[in-house]
Amino acid sequence: MSIIPRSFYAQDTVKVAQDLLGKILVRKIGGNIISGIIVEAEAYRYKDDAASHSFGGMTERNKAMFGEVGKAYVYFTYGMHYCVNAVARSPDFQAGAVLIRSLIPQNGIDFMSRKRKISNVSNLTNGPAKLTQALQITKKEYGEDLTKRSSLYVMEGIQVKKSQIVSGPRIGIKKATDNLWNFKISKNILENN
Repeated sequence: MSIIPRSFYAQDTVKVAQDLLGKILVRKIGGNIISGIIVEAEAYRYKDDAASHSFGGMTERNKAMFGEVGKAYVYFTYGMHYCVNAVARSPDFQAGAVLIRSLIPQNGIDFMSRKRKISNVSNLTNGPAKLTQALQITKKEYGEDLTKRSSLYVMEGIQVKKSQIVSGPRIGIKKATDNLWNFKISKNILENN
């Protein structure tokens, strides 16, 4: 399977969030290859999105959102969790990123179980903080190039049709709640793969 090229991320952030569904997030660490199918993602744009980290302008924390598309934007939240995003935006916007919210584990399940200290596979990577813990993604991966075989990258995966995507409000935000930019693969397709 091939790595997703940079041009994929140079499109509208909302489109990229949908198109990332079914792709495979790969983590290479200490000789281990850990991966999962992306089954939930959220788009965060710029000046038209008050919920986005980039809404108020560039800071030390969010500067990756303004940088080259196809790079990782990793942030620390609630004083205890990391979240991983793919920087993505069309030329019409100065910033944007897609939060990867949930994966179906593929490779390295034993590794993930050890890191999460649980054995229930369905609960390993079904949340943004859970998946970063399972894949050991921290601020060290901030700015990592997702379009190259680095320590973190994204590959082709399963085909997902538009009709198999469910959209809804983004989770855990208080602003711009009318933007239905949370995207998930419908349960039917997951049960058939």
